[in-house]
Amino acid sequence: MGEEKVGSSGLLRLALAACASLSALEVFAQPYVVVGQCRFGAPNGGYELRMPDGALRVAGAFAQGRLTGTFIFWTAGGARIAVVPLDNDARNGTLALWYTNPQQGNEVGHKLEAPYVDDRLHGIKRSWYANGVQRGEYRYEHGCACVDRGGRAASRWPSAQPRQR
Repeated sequence: MGEEKVGSSGLLRLALAACASLSALEVFAQPYVVVGQCRFGAPNGGYELRMPDGALRVAGAFAQGRLTGTFIFWTAGGARIAVVPLDNDARNGTLALWYTNPQQGNEVGHKLEAPYVDDRLHGIKRSWYANGVQRGEYRYEHGCACVDRGGRAASRWPSAQPRQR
């Protein structure tokens, strides 16, 4: 496996920023090191994005230059912050994000679970507040939010809490 500075791997930096909810400025300011292989000038095989001290920040794979398989993202302290399933550059599977505790370097709770098929939301998307209380639950079909007969978004589908009387 070869090593190179991240400057030549803009795609992976952007994936890190978008999928791990980090600001682009934070990503570009870090001195990351990319470990991976290229075939015919395109990323191919396993890829890792590491800090200069060796701490793993991103692990994933490419197939002929396209994101494939599961990309996992960690904070500098080692807490997992995102899992993004990809197939041929498209999200395919359940994307998951976590809240983290910077002092302890661990995950402290779910932030988001979102099922994707062919890069479109499909299924029940759930999100939570940092305190663990569910924020929302929405049903999607082929990228479109399902709506009730009155034209309102069908949140809490199926209902996770009893209705107020």
